Amino acid sequence: MTQPHEFPDDFKGKVAIITGASSGIGLAVADAIANYGSHTVFISRSGAEAIVSVLNANGKSALSIPCDVSDEAQVKSAIATVFQKYGQIDILINNAAINQIAKIEDISLEDWNRVMATNLTSQFLCCKHVVPIMKQQRSGKIINVSSIAGNFRSKISGIHYVASKAGVIGFTRQLAYELAPFQINVNAICPSQTYTPMLAATLPPEAEQKLIDSIPLGRIASMQEQVNVILFLASQLSSYMTGAIVDVNGGQF
Repeated sequence: MTQPHEFPDDFKGKVAIITGASSGIGLAVADAIANYGSHTVFISRSGAEAIVSVLNANGKSALSIPCDVSDEAQVKSAIATVFQKYGQIDILINNAAINQIAKIEDISLEDWNRVMATNLTSQFLCCKHVVPIMKQQRSGKIINVSSIAGNFRSKISGIHYVASKAGVIGFTRQLAYELAPFQINVNAICPSQTYTPMLAATLPPEAEQKLIDSIPLGRIASMQEQVNVILFLASQLSSYMTGAIVDVNGGQF
């Protein structure tokens, strides 16, 4: 009989990269993985020196790399830095994203390109430069953060955000198929509205109760509820899952 699986042990000694790791879900999941024993790389435009300093002071292994993940030269340099330091990359969590509330006629081409670059192109670039390392290892976990908006539509976000998140779903399925022979698992999570700084900045207070009333579970998700599913997909508990698009949306369809 097999022994019970010890979930936290999955991350000990692993090297994990999380983008958009200076706030919100990215920060929460990076902090969790670091506390489970991973060498955790926080990637974001502004860096995450404060939380990394705290983790290192508490005996955890964490590194902050400021990086614009829509810029290939910066992504390539960041990945090279991680590989040179640790000699492996086991987990990539593509979480970086921006949002904008606007009707199509009010979206400029600059707005469109900025949202696409941050939400979708960044995932392509990070995977492009991490995948050769994972192929050589013949192992790896890639988790792409999409959205309920990409799987259906959005009550509040602009069409460029929805299109970028729908692109993440197609990207995930195709990459999973491409990388399966190398034992690399590629999955995506589709969170619904979650209490993050980005939601607080874009959700008008008068709309909050209306939103809650539309969710079958009757509440907006906490960050930890999204983090738990990402950790599952990054662990060996999901070893036979690839190309999966996991809804974490309180029953919204």
